[in-house]
Amino acid sequence: MRTTLNLDQDVVAEIERIRRETGVGLSEAVNQLIRRGISADSPRHRYEHRSVNLGLKVDPTNIGEVLDALDER
Repeated sequence: MRTTLNLDQDVVAEIERIRRETGVGLSEAVNQLIRRGISADSPRHRYEHRSVNLGLKVDPTNIGEVLDALDER
């Protein structure tokens, strides 16, 4: 597949480094860099719910009471 890309200078520098070190052509260097990015493990952040005691005791099924309590704060 042929296509035109606009690459940032840091990406061009990395492609050129790959070409120098491995002796591959431009297309192969770009493919290697893309594959490296695809296979990179992205850090997973575990969701942790944090609760804070606001000192309010309301019935969450009564929306009016909840809104009134929040307005008083």
